Amino acid sequence: MPIWIWIVLAIIIPGLLPLPILAYYLYSVLLVRTSKKKWGRECSIPDDEEYKRMFDIGIEWEKQYHSYKQPVEVVSDGLKLVGEYFDFDSDTSVIIIAGRMESLLYSYYFAEPYRRLGYNILVIDNRAHGLSEGKYLSLGAKEYRDILRWGELLHDRFHQKSIVIHGICIGSCVGLFALCSPDCPDYFKGMAAEGMFTTFKDSFVNHLVDGHHPIQPATFLVTLYIRIFAGADVVHDGPLYRIDQLKKPILFLHSKEDVFSLPSEVQQVYDRCTSEKKLVWFDKGAHSRVRINATQRYDETVIDFFKHIDI
Repeated sequence: MPIWIWIVLAIIIPGLLPLPILAYYLYSVLLVRTSKKKWGRECSIPDDEEYKRMFDIGIEWEKQYHSYKQPVEVVSDGLKLVGEYFDFDSDTSVIIIAGRMESLLYSYYFAEPYRRLGYNILVIDNRAHGLSEGKYLSLGAKEYRDILRWGELLHDRFHQKSIVIHGICIGSCVGLFALCSPDCPDYFKGMAAEGMFTTFKDSFVNHLVDGHHPIQPATFLVTLYIRIFAGADVVHDGPLYRIDQLKKPILFLHSKEDVFSLPSEVQQVYDRCTSEKKLVWFDKGAHSRVRINATQRYDETVIDFFKHIDI
């Protein structure tokens, strides 16, 4: 190698070394459970009034229907995962899949329209959340297998003939991956997806833009760490690349104010979908906060959709 290249590298590399370290710290903060307290069973944003109200409404819902609840667990990829099953004496269940940082307590908030439908309700601590085991988030690449295991439990132990999914943010990606899997059983019938995105990389970029942070090299390095440690390609894989494999009905619920999963991006996913589908826009609501801003319309939309598909 010519001497001038060695001179240039000697000048540049010391200045660049902090970048991979800082990017790994960011990756660890966002996508690695570094302690049991992290992503536990408490409100993840307690200082946010709207978010805390959603959490508290969910807690009140659980208190009202506590007598219908029983603890459940499965093992997936060698990890013990825990959940709670509300048995309303139906042969149809919904699995509610929360997004990043949230435990099953957060999922209570989204249960009411399914109770009104007469469905049984399963809320779960995703891997690396709540009381479930796990360390790395793979953003659907591995978590979808957990949903299939939960489905087996509902079908085999609780004799459920039909199962639907309600996913929020990354939960919608996990649910979609499960339904698109070649191993997905016929008793999974469809899903509702709030805050669907194209790829996690695109969503991550949107977060950086909204926070007025530079996009590179953080995006490249964080997505590289996801590939290395979690085994997920969040650049070339995601709902945009899976949606054309979906053969089951899907309801998209999306806010026009969402700056993390942009309306133009969910439109791309919707346009590529070839299964039975419906996209319903809401004027108000930040990401994952559609229902709190239009509760009656949100619930009636969900109820109407599942009443009119083959369950």
